[in-house]
Amino acid sequence: MELLTTIVDKLNTFMWSYVLIALLIGAGLYFTFKTKFVQFRYLKEMFRLLKPNDKKEKDGVSSFQAFCISTASRVGTGNIAGVAMAVAAGGPGAVFWMWLIALIGGASSFVESTLAQIYKTKDNEGNFLGGPAYYIERGLGMRWLGAIFAVLTTVCFGIVFNAAQSNTTTLAFTNAFNINPTVMGIILAILTATVIFGGVKRVAKVSEVIVPIFATAYILIAVFVILINLKALPGIFKLIFENAFGIQQFAAGGLGFTVMQGIKRGLFSNEAGMGSAPNAAATATVSHPVKQGLTQTLGVFTDTIVICTCTAFIVLISGNYAGTELTGIELTQSALSSQIGMAGTYFLAICTFLFAFSSIVGNYYYGQANLEFITKSKVVLNSFRAFVVLTVFSGALASIDIVWAMADLFMALMAVINLIAILFLAKYAIAALEDYSVQLKAGKDPVFKASSVPGLTNTEAWNDYDSEGVDDINEIA
Repeated sequence: MELLTTIVDKLNTFMWSYVLIALLIGAGLYFTFKTKFVQFRYLKEMFRLLKPNDKKEKDGVSSFQAFCISTASRVGTGNIAGVAMAVAAGGPGAVFWMWLIALIGGASSFVESTLAQIYKTKDNEGNFLGGPAYYIERGLGMRWLGAIFAVLTTVCFGIVFNAAQSNTTTLAFTNAFNINPTVMGIILAILTATVIFGGVKRVAKVSEVIVPIFATAYILIAVFVILINLKALPGIFKLIFENAFGIQQFAAGGLGFTVMQGIKRGLFSNEAGMGSAPNAAATATVSHPVKQGLTQTLGVFTDTIVICTCTAFIVLISGNYAGTELTGIELTQSALSSQIGMAGTYFLAICTFLFAFSSIVGNYYYGQANLEFITKSKVVLNSFRAFVVLTVFSGALASIDIVWAMADLFMALMAVINLIAILFLAKYAIAALEDYSVQLKAGKDPVFKASSVPGLTNTEAWNDYDSEGVDDINEIA
């Protein structure tokens, strides 16, 4: 196990120090300028589009449900444990780099999710599905690369990330209630099996209920902690910015590590550009691909700018991150307890359980969507479901170091393939955005036709049709 950990750590150092940082920031800035700052220009439109229970979407997965599936995967233990790990390892400056990767990554998220909608297809049950594997095959004509990405995603989300979620939840409950890890693993495994064997619509229903409730509760607690420490807030911001660009950190050779920690944990949390959220984006029944692209961009901001910031402020206000061996969920529990007593430890354990369970559900769906790219076999799919349940159980008993290291490595490999692919295909997402903008300015509810984008082919879900809504989209093969 030590040899495996050493190899994975060296690969992570290379990927995150020399490849991912440049690629993530470079691609994010490129998409930001090419889309004319879409993540900021259309912020109001993002909220307008977030309408649950649209009657026109009743037969499929709604835009809101697709948002919840992706947010369920984004908003997980990375928001509580991952942020605390970043602050403990990289210092307060890591928070700034998490913010930066979210702000510029919003444009990457828009492009990848819009492409997922453009190239989506239908499964055997009539549900939409898609994602990077599909737009790599249909847009670039490289099925072999799509298959590699599909395998990485299936393993990364279905197995590695779910092990991390289970592991963090078990630590939180052991710390708060002294529950045996084996018992916790069994509980999580049973709940996971109950949901994932019900198919994508059950996944959507569960996500639609859990995500808004627990995210709101966590934000309210964080706001309370901030309000009772309002005088400390200017000092916290100063601390973050000083450490993000500090001469002291640069002289000590720690600035690069701070940047790496912030970007690494930020990407694990919001997944912008990694190629995961597009799998959920493709499931939505909408009249224009840009609608879901904008909705998913809002998910990046919700995850990092709001929820990750809540965790960062709780940890920084407490000051517990310095001079302690605690890290991850235990550090966050300690920080919150210092502000509201032991109730903070209990609350975070329950909140982490909900965060992790919703993430496990969302992660599973990503794995399923990519597995179906490789094979439509029901036997293989059910075997994968069983293996996910087993992984959730075993993750509760695993070593936390190797779990997070493996998560970082698979995340890096996915991001490299996806970012390169969307750099080549971005012109279609940008053209779709221009089409959407023109229709919106004309006072229309935008409807997409493949013929409106020159050179766009292999888009079976967007053959030209005459309806003014999404009712007829479900009739398209």
